[in-house]
Formats: sequence, structure tokens, C-alpha cells
Amino acid sequence: MSLESLCRREIVCVDVKTKVLEATEMMEEMNVGSVVVIQNDRPVGIVTDRDVVLRVVNKKIDPAKCAVADIMSLDVISLKQSTGLYDALEQIKESGSRVRRFPVVDDNGAIKGIITLDDVIYLLGREMSDVAAIIESERPRL
Repeated sequence: MSLESLCRREIVCVDVKTKVLEATEMMEEMNVGSVVVIQNDRPVGIVTDRDVVLRVVNKKIDPAKCAVADIMSLDVISLKQSTGLYDALEQIKESGSRVRRFPVVDDNGAIKGIITLDDVIYLLGREMSDVAAIIESERPRL
């Protein structure tokens, strides 16, 4: 299966100039823990609720005056939507990154969705459940 069929299409994106306060309001409204920061429709960073706490609140910076570009995590790994799940996991592993959220992009680098490690765990669990059901249905009845 390709990431195109697995990724979440409902992503919350903000421009690099967006103020942190506005981004956190969007995160609350959409009930998400991160926003993808884009420039020219391409992901350039991610801001998580943890980034806001550690880089804004903890340093007593005014979130109404601070842009997301000033606090975003830059180690974004974008994955092409045509990539299969196994190959995507290999890319993530080889990168050595500790990031858990990955923008999914088209061949031109434009954002099309997002996939998280939590999504991957859920998908694998669902598949394992389906395999278990098949095994159970074919098990001899004694």
C-alpha cells in the first residue's frame, strides 16, 4: 500500500509567518498536537504542542509576537505519496530522526497529507487483527 492511500488528508498547515498564538488556537480547534509549517505549499517545518511549551512558554516569549518559523522543528522528513509503507519505514529508520510526524508530498514536493508513527502502529495492529481472524476461522474445530 502506498502512503497516498494511508495518509491523513486532514492536515493543519500554517505559513512560516503565522504567529504561534494563532497556530495553537488552530491546534486546539482541530484537536491536533502539531501543525505543518509550509512555504510555497511545501513543508519546511513542524510545530508541536511540546515545541510551544519548551520554546515559547518556558522562555516566557509572547506567542502573539513570535512566528512559528522561530520555533519550528526543521528536521522534517517528507515522504512521497507513491512510497510504500515498508519503504517509508526504511527511510525513517535510515534517517536516524526522532521525529514522529511525516508530511506526505507529491512528486513536486507539495503537501498532500501526513502520516504519524501512531497511524502506522494502528494500521499494523488492524492488519494483525485481520490475520488473526483468518487463522481463527481456519483453525480445526476439536
